[in-house]
Amino acid sequence: MMRSLTDNLRQWLKTPRRLVRDSGRPHQRLESRPAIPHPIMLVMIGVSLTSVMGYRFYDQPQLKEGTLAPKSVWANEDAEVVDQQLTDEQRKAAQTGLVQILRVDTTITQQIKQSLEQFLTGVDQMRETAGALPFVEEELLSLSSQRFLRSAASEDWQMVLKTIRANSPNVTEETSAHIPTPSPSTQPVSLVPDDHSPEQSSAANLSIQQAITELELYRQQQGTRQLETLLETIEVVRLGYQQAQTLLTNHDPESTQYKYQLALLDVRDETWAQTQTGLRQALDRIITQGIPPGLPLELRQGAALAQLRSTVPDRTLPMGVELLTELLQPNLVTDKDETKRRAEQAAEAVEPVVYRVAAGEMIVRAGQTITRRDFILLDEFNESRRGVDWRGLGQTGGLVMGSIGIFWVVKRRFKVRLRCRDRILLCLLSLSTPLMLHLQQNNLAAVGLLGSSFFNPPLAITHVGLLTGLSIFTATPWKTSALVSWETIFAGAAGGLLAALVAGRLRSREELALLGGMVGVTQGVLYFGITLFWSSTVGAVWAVVLPAAAVFGLAGLAWCIVALGLSPYLERLFDVVTPIRLAELSNPNRPLLKRLATEAPGTFQHTLFVASLAEAAARELHCNVELVRAGTLYHDIGKMHDPLGFIENQMGGPNKHDEINNPWESAEIIKKHVSEGLVIARRYNLPEAIQDFIPEHQGTILISYFYFQAKQRAQSEGIVVDEPQFRYIGPIPQSRETGIVMLADACEAALRSLKDATPETALSMVKKIFRARWQDHQLDESGLHWEELPTIAEVFVRVWQQYNHQRIAYPKGALDTQQVTVNR
Repeated sequence: MMRSLTDNLRQWLKTPRRLVRDSGRPHQRLESRPAIPHPIMLVMIGVSLTSVMGYRFYDQPQLKEGTLAPKSVWANEDAEVVDQQLTDEQRKAAQTGLVQILRVDTTITQQIKQSLEQFLTGVDQMRETAGALPFVEEELLSLSSQRFLRSAASEDWQMVLKTIRANSPNVTEETSAHIPTPSPSTQPVSLVPDDHSPEQSSAANLSIQQAITELELYRQQQGTRQLETLLETIEVVRLGYQQAQTLLTNHDPESTQYKYQLALLDVRDETWAQTQTGLRQALDRIITQGIPPGLPLELRQGAALAQLRSTVPDRTLPMGVELLTELLQPNLVTDKDETKRRAEQAAEAVEPVVYRVAAGEMIVRAGQTITRRDFILLDEFNESRRGVDWRGLGQTGGLVMGSIGIFWVVKRRFKVRLRCRDRILLCLLSLSTPLMLHLQQNNLAAVGLLGSSFFNPPLAITHVGLLTGLSIFTATPWKTSALVSWETIFAGAAGGLLAALVAGRLRSREELALLGGMVGVTQGVLYFGITLFWSSTVGAVWAVVLPAAAVFGLAGLAWCIVALGLSPYLERLFDVVTPIRLAELSNPNRPLLKRLATEAPGTFQHTLFVASLAEAAARELHCNVELVRAGTLYHDIGKMHDPLGFIENQMGGPNKHDEINNPWESAEIIKKHVSEGLVIARRYNLPEAIQDFIPEHQGTILISYFYFQAKQRAQSEGIVVDEPQFRYIGPIPQSRETGIVMLADACEAALRSLKDATPETALSMVKKIFRARWQDHQLDESGLHWEELPTIAEVFVRVWQQYNHQRIAYPKGALDTQQVTVNR
């Protein structure tokens, strides 16, 4: 079997591309070197992937942690062994579990202090405007009455004055005239609403009665003249209080600070002084200690109460607690540099895990369960019985073959045709992923971008998804921690899936470069989020993880750049095409197309019209439009070997075939444009996908004009005409794209010949041509279905109508230059 396989490979490598005769058909076809048989290729890919994916099973210990020791093992010398894996895990845990270091943000602290000072300054201004309190000795007039008299409503104040006049006959109208009566526009704002409740009205009446009683007592003690002076003083104080209240008009009456400032107008000067000092001291202590983000309201209220209880009078204590609670904002922010430095110190502070054993000391006893320490020491003394784990390798092979099966199903579902070299390229891309993982790298972004560009997005997405699953299996050793972190695998997979989803739809290098940036951002953000989600301390490690996430994101961008750089070389080496390369090949300034336009201008115009027909049909059938456009532009380049042998290049001159007057020779000239086209295509290194359009657009159709001419001559000369001599060598179209181009090429000349025909006539003619190609079995292997042909015909007619649209006929006078000159 191995000898047979070797012979097949040698034959495949040595056999050149050649013309062979197909025994099943009466015509020749162009065949490439024989491909490796599909089962053999499948086995080769499976073995290759298994050998790389299962590399960790090549040197697996039989005596590992958790197994039973078959015999007792002693150390033959002193040893100190470092458990590097466990040490690295502990150091990483020390880094990620570190609580973030906070520092006081001076800007926020200064803003808090400024807010308090603005509030205190506002209260000072209002209190200065309102005047001192008490404004007379409390022995003469109680403090509660003084507060009431200066803030009472105008009607309450007038009631007090009226009662005093009635009870004091010596206070005449002339005397009371010295007491100014406030105008309605300047009356103080009442603290009690107009719609008093019974309780409020009762309290107001008590305050009025108390004030009247104390004023009457003052008159009796000091005399009427002194009472008059006191009433004038009260009026001045009331005006000042009113002006103080007007300073609050710019504040929202429902705001907390409005209520605080209004209440602070009614405290003693000594109380206010103590309150200011206490608020400043309490605020300084609290913000100096720092307020972390997310501190609950209850804790802020408790801190304010603890600091104010011993420094602020009882009257203003509740208000001070509420005020500080409102002003206090988190002023502690993460110190990134210090957190990073502490994390590094924490990792360095973790001592290596060292296992020590003395010569002659028993490492493990027979029948005892092997611990991690036992395994490390056994491995150090080569007693762990390392070897190939065939069971694990078999599991890997099963997963690989299952993945290949899923990939094959998706390939069949989306009708993707893969050549032998395509399978080899996919195999190499697949092998690169586990190799990069072994080097602590993740190249799924590059694999997704290349797979999507070379083949199609669904196939590339499947490829990346399967590689991710195999990578998880590959990177997770038995009963030990992962060789590669989970965030690396999952974030890299997300970048690869994004590249696979988008790359195949892009049509410029600039768009692909932008995609690389999107992949980098996606990988970095997911790496950061997954690491924080799995961290033992929520929100504590972001300062440590952020640099690593940025590096991983840049790695995703770097892999996309590597893929873009490798793409042209892989395109040439494996003869694959990408939308970008097809767009480049479709540029009319390419040397070969410029040569075609110069040497065979009629053929070039024919090519452009065929391209318009084929491209429109390909878009309607959801085929590869870029491939159809590029393939059509090069399908007739072989006509440059003898341009005058084709009528579109004769430009009304003599027909070369009339001079030859030999249908056999003329047929060979016509057929030669296929073989010569392939020669030119190879000389200009056109991709094989483009070369396929050259023979397949003609298939094995009959050159009917010269064939029937030969039959007429044969009848007169008594010779036999061999039909295969008048057929193209093929092969017939092998893809939907080449099949569409064959139909477009067949209809181009017929549609051009129609001038005044109706669309119905054109459609009937196109369908007739399609029927002839179908009955000649030219579309048997193209993948086109009979039901799709009417759609293609309608598209062709629609494009023909666009090319032959009606124009307004110019009047003869408009074209007479002499008449135009005279009119001027």
